Amino acid sequence: MSEIRVVHHQDLNRRVLIALIVSSALLGVILLFLSYFWICRHKRSKGSNAKGQKSLEAASGVPLNPIVVRLNSLMMGNKKCSLAIFDYQLLEAATNSFCKSNILGEGGSGDVFEAHFDENFQAAVKRISSHDGEREFENEVNWLSKIRHQNIIKLLGYCIHGESRFLVYEMMGNGSLETQLHGPTRGATLTWHLRLRIAVDAARGLEYLHEHCNPPVVLRDLKSSNVLLDSKFNAKLSDFGLAVTSGIQNENIKLSGTLGYIAPEYLLDGKLTDKSDMSSTECQSIVNWAMPQLTDRSKLLSILDPVIRNTIDLKHLYQVAAVAVLCVQSEPSYRPLITDVLHSLIPLVPAELGGTLKVTEPLLH
Repeated sequence: MSEIRVVHHQDLNRRVLIALIVSSALLGVILLFLSYFWICRHKRSKGSNAKGQKSLEAASGVPLNPIVVRLNSLMMGNKKCSLAIFDYQLLEAATNSFCKSNILGEGGSGDVFEAHFDENFQAAVKRISSHDGEREFENEVNWLSKIRHQNIIKLLGYCIHGESRFLVYEMMGNGSLETQLHGPTRGATLTWHLRLRIAVDAARGLEYLHEHCNPPVVLRDLKSSNVLLDSKFNAKLSDFGLAVTSGIQNENIKLSGTLGYIAPEYLLDGKLTDKSDMSSTECQSIVNWAMPQLTDRSKLLSILDPVIRNTIDLKHLYQVAAVAVLCVQSEPSYRPLITDVLHSLIPLVPAELGGTLKVTEPLLH
């Protein structure tokens, strides 16, 4: 009986030993496989980074400089970003060597050119040429690689060629609001309802920047030339070269913006909030002239664009004038939030243009 127990005990030990050997072997194989997988992935990652760096250098025509490294780190940390890096020769060919006849607009930071890449792809190319060009270029890429909204211009990509900087945007078929109002047509294509819709679109873009970005973004240079219109007159905010976060007050932040559109408190003591953009919704240089007419209903029609003077519901005109008066108050706390402006204007825009107004007669687009 004791011999049977000894044999059974030895057999049990043998089984345990075999199980341990097999388990150790399997564990070793698994660890070896994981190590091999990690090494391959690490090599692939290094190879990809090296290849990406070479492609960037080829696109720019020069070795990578610090600004490209910063842009790459910004975009790699941003899941929303999908910017293309354009080859300079491609931009040169698409703009007919940046011919003057291709110029869509001239701004403080540089000219914007119409670019035809093929029959199905057109874009707008901005050539940065201002003194603060590199800072504005980096700022524009930084903000527009993060922001995606139907009323904010879409940045498609960029190009660095030597000392030159280029930004490639979606094409906006009807140019800027400034061009529509003060160009050859003198606003003839913009009906009263269409102008209100453009105002609502711009307000929606600002609301996104002020209320839905964290931290909030202040555009700093809101004006009619920076409100762009697509082929259907949908409006989008553009030019983020001067944009900063709300509430910032830093000696390193240069006082920037277009004279006449700078909020008084920003001009005097550098205070910058979302209310600073609200002041920009009306040009400061005409406030003193327009204020008496805006606050006197009997004089209001005298400052109205003759193109739309006979097509307006006076009650709606009075409401828009009241909003305008609030937006240009010298005291920031008296100005409305952009959300309040939006809620005031939406009921004045026909439903088919994105508002809530019911119109019995067909609209003229």
